[in-house]
Amino acid sequence: MYGNIVIISGPSGCGKSSLISEILKEEKNIYFSLSSTTRNIREGEKEGVNYFYISKEQFEEEIKEGLFLEWAQVHGNYYGTSLKPIYQALQERKLVILDIDVQGHEIVKKKFEKILTSVFVTTPTKKELQNRLIHRGTDNESTIQTRLKNAQIEMNRIDEYDYLVINDDFHTALSQLHSIIKAARLKPSQEDIKQFIAKW
Repeated sequence: MYGNIVIISGPSGCGKSSLISEILKEEKNIYFSLSSTTRNIREGEKEGVNYFYISKEQFEEEIKEGLFLEWAQVHGNYYGTSLKPIYQALQERKLVILDIDVQGHEIVKKKFEKILTSVFVTTPTKKELQNRLIHRGTDNESTIQTRLKNAQIEMNRIDEYDYLVINDDFHTALSQLHSIIKAARLKPSQEDIKQFIAKW
């Protein structure tokens, strides 16, 4: 196994998507692993750009077939990461970026620990997260409260991650994420270590 994996997790509304979007514009040789989901497409989102939007029945069938690296139910919807394109990207020595929740992180860590770097992104306060969710305008009050409750649970698992990025100032957070990605690229895979020792 070659390549490296960076997991980016954090509460809904913390700015993960915006940060990742900038990273994909500025960094080279990256594969961004799109998740499949059963939730409805939001205004401004595109199939194959933000997610692969599939039915609950199709998702459950793919679970049975073992086609997901990880999957979870979040806010009543399925989210999952397909395995095949990840293996392909790693063999091509690409940096794979995964935008997944804390449940997914736990599963991926068990499978790819040697080549994994994990980052937790969050707002400086719970109040700030609430304000961002309100201004985003995509959720009703009940959904926002559910997201805030889940965010509190996620916050309690920050210590499971390698890095914490507090997205108070976007450009500062982006600069920190670039630095983390540079460090992740320097993490040698087991195959790289074996080859280096053999040559040395």
